Amino acid sequence: MPYEIPPDLAGLGLAEIAEAVAARRLPPVDEWQPDAAADSGMEIRADGRWFHEGSEIRRPGMVRAFSSLLRRDEDGFWLVLPYQKQSIAVADAPFVAVDVKQDWEGGTPVLIFRLNTDEFVTADAEHPITARGDPDTPALYVRVRGGLDARLDRSTYAQLAEIAIVRDADTLAVESKGATFPLVPR
Repeated sequence: MPYEIPPDLAGLGLAEIAEAVAARRLPPVDEWQPDAAADSGMEIRADGRWFHEGSEIRRPGMVRAFSSLLRRDEDGFWLVLPYQKQSIAVADAPFVAVDVKQDWEGGTPVLIFRLNTDEFVTADAEHPITARGDPDTPALYVRVRGGLDARLDRSTYAQLAEIAIVRDADTLAVESKGATFPLVPR
């Protein structure tokens, strides 16, 4: 079955995005507790590219499949199967947010991010946007799931900054689903 890339985020409404999220059934990696562990020989670089033993994995469907097996424990990042977990090196965050869209739900702003794995994440209390680093060179992240974050790429960061400036240029924060997220580290 060929991998089908979802349509552009800008052309989707909230209902269509919710449908796409519901259609993506992730394996229950948090429930799996395998005893066997190994090294996968894989790494995710800071720019979101995936590598196996030094060679880039270029097939988006493969990256998407592997990303669905990701879990973060206190001892690192893992690709988890029911019978084994394999360590994976992650330079920064395992995902990259490559686009953002602001929509409205009953007068409340809603921010939806598209990841480099073609997943969608809606910022809310369970999926907060966090600013790390220092006020002069902040890095922005959105929580994807289970301790896994996506770092906003430069253009997505700029889009979010524009949304914050329109909201209130003095506070540099954004709102989504009733939660407020400052864009400057404290």
